[in-house]
Amino acid sequence: MTDFTLTRNADGVAVITWDCPGKSMNVMSFEGLRELEACIDEVLSDDAIKGAVITSGKDSFAGGMDLNILAKLKDMVEGDPAKGVFDGVMQMHGLLRKIELAGMDFKTKKGGKPIAAALPGTALGIGYELPLATHRIFAADSKAKIGLPEIMVGLFPGAGGTTRLVRKLGAMAAAPYLLEGKTLAPAKAKAAGLVDEVVAPDELVARAKDWVLSATDADLVKSWDAKGYKMPGGTPYTPAGFPTFLGAAVMVHAKTKGVYPAARALLSAVYEGALVSFDEALKIEARWFTKVVLDPTSSAMIRSLFINKGALEKGAVRPKNIGDEAVKKLGVLGAGMMGAGIALVSAMAGIEVVLIDATEEAAERGKAYTAAYMDKGIARGKATPEKKEATLARITATTDYAALAGCDLVVEAVFEDPGVKAEVTARAEAVLGDDAIFATNTSTLPISELAKASARPAQYIGIHFFSPVEKMMLVEIIKGRETGDRAVAKALDFVRQIRKTPIVVNDARFFYANRCILPYINEGIRMVGEGVAPWLVEHAAEMLGFPVGPLQLTDEVSIDLGVKIAKATRAAMGEAYPDGDVDEVVFWLAEQGRMGRKAGAGFYTYDEKGKRQGIWHGLLEKFPLADAQPDVHEVQNRLMMAQVLEAVRALEEGVLTDIREGDVGAILGWGFAPWSGGPFSWLDMIGAAKAVEICKELEAAHGARFAVPKLLADMAASGETFYGRFAPAEAA
Repeated sequence: MTDFTLTRNADGVAVITWDCPGKSMNVMSFEGLRELEACIDEVLSDDAIKGAVITSGKDSFAGGMDLNILAKLKDMVEGDPAKGVFDGVMQMHGLLRKIELAGMDFKTKKGGKPIAAALPGTALGIGYELPLATHRIFAADSKAKIGLPEIMVGLFPGAGGTTRLVRKLGAMAAAPYLLEGKTLAPAKAKAAGLVDEVVAPDELVARAKDWVLSATDADLVKSWDAKGYKMPGGTPYTPAGFPTFLGAAVMVHAKTKGVYPAARALLSAVYEGALVSFDEALKIEARWFTKVVLDPTSSAMIRSLFINKGALEKGAVRPKNIGDEAVKKLGVLGAGMMGAGIALVSAMAGIEVVLIDATEEAAERGKAYTAAYMDKGIARGKATPEKKEATLARITATTDYAALAGCDLVVEAVFEDPGVKAEVTARAEAVLGDDAIFATNTSTLPISELAKASARPAQYIGIHFFSPVEKMMLVEIIKGRETGDRAVAKALDFVRQIRKTPIVVNDARFFYANRCILPYINEGIRMVGEGVAPWLVEHAAEMLGFPVGPLQLTDEVSIDLGVKIAKATRAAMGEAYPDGDVDEVVFWLAEQGRMGRKAGAGFYTYDEKGKRQGIWHGLLEKFPLADAQPDVHEVQNRLMMAQVLEAVRALEEGVLTDIREGDVGAILGWGFAPWSGGPFSWLDMIGAAKAVEICKELEAAHGARFAVPKLLADMAASGETFYGRFAPAEAA
């Protein structure tokens, strides 16, 4: 069984077909590279072959590189992982350069054989870098995605994609595809210059072969190999190029705050590569790529955002021996923002939805949320009127609980009030079939307590969506004390249907995500009360890679919600409640009517359009700045450890049962420093002993909330890592 096969044709055009056996999408492996090179060598050495078309035997072209290759490259040269990676990457450059030059005489630029790429569908990563090395790229008119998304998992295109795309488009035009991982549909890819032709799917290979037969020597010479080549937009030290490269450096630092090494390395490879010949630029790209691969942040991001995320989406934690539990008919109780969002993503996934609220007006308003969302998609060219009509037709908005008959899953999304939730649970279960699963969407209320209102607690489960539902990728599934395996399987299958990433946790106060994010928010607010400059708190968080600081996050989720959570938590914990100093700040803001962004007033001030302006000066009048401000690293340690220690305690107490879920959930749920790979990856990165040292310093200065959990202390004493001790073998 091979990945690449060569077929000879009577017209003299060989077709090289990429078709990885047993895989839904092609990925490049060591074996695949060797087979591709053998095919190229045959094309170039056989006089009967006039040229070649590289295509795929699948609906897509390729999803990228098998990332396990990177781990194998590190071991290629014993004791010298850098050399192993660099040599392996340079061999790949050699193969793609062989395709690009196609046997031509480099001095005369004549005698080469035309090689075209025919992309039947999605082409990402190496799946686009390979076509970039061919002489013409044909893409089928489809819903495919084309581009270089490596930056999203802590890498950058290292198989020549960086160098080729910059030389093809110029640094400015290439930036969105390299630095942001932007991908395009075929027609837009052609308009942007990423592909050469977009054709009907049934004409794809034929059109590519026709081009091969008509291509001239001049058609084979890439612009960067032609005499007198000048980079579009200019090189770094030209009048046109200087501001571009200077601006790019500023933009990258502004977006990454210096904590994403792949972005810095990519920019360095582009900058340095622009000053030398193409082949020297490939070597520079390979050196910077090697540096990124060996950086622990790269391994952590790949593991969490690619391997672990993919495993969870494919059912890594799904109960065994439970058959398919895909949802056919969904009931949603409550048509507010959360319920409307759940109905939207479910209907878009093809599920029939019954959306119930107390009044017809409220139910219809919830359904209108889907209509408005689809209208925005139509305006952006991402949806059609026909798709909108079909999606809306799947949603029945009503006040009648009898409409729930036949639903195999109901998600309750009413007010965070146990009494209200108990009432709708009873009303729904009176209509539902015996096998139906009932789920509550709650962010704080214990599932086991809510399940007492159910006549069948084994079929009762928590499904915690994050807001806004249509944008947030994480869904937290919470098992109550009596929740059965079939309910877990149903919840996981549902989350897979709506194309989101699930984590499964056991019931405890605030579950996992809120258990970790609330201490982050509280620590930031606590520092304001102590007189730490609010902007120091916010910038320290951003410099750690968090999307927003704790004060801005509080404004976004609303201060009155914070007050409500604080009161409920204080009532439940009594004397053990630890956050009275935080309440002093939050309750005071609420008394001033500053409820956050929705009120146009919170920690920040806002203009009439809701745009954030700056920290409210009244905050400093009430909580004046201390004469001595802490070091930024101390602030960062407080913000980081406030979250990380809760993650460790969640694992220690059995709330988390899989550290993969802890890392993926942290990044997707609240944006925990993606460069770190998540809290457990970060602890492994700095070492448990270092973490214990930081905690002891913080505990001495700021109190018992930074006390070292026994599990972390044991890890430090034994020298173990979390992934070494707790992760399944494939994730370690």
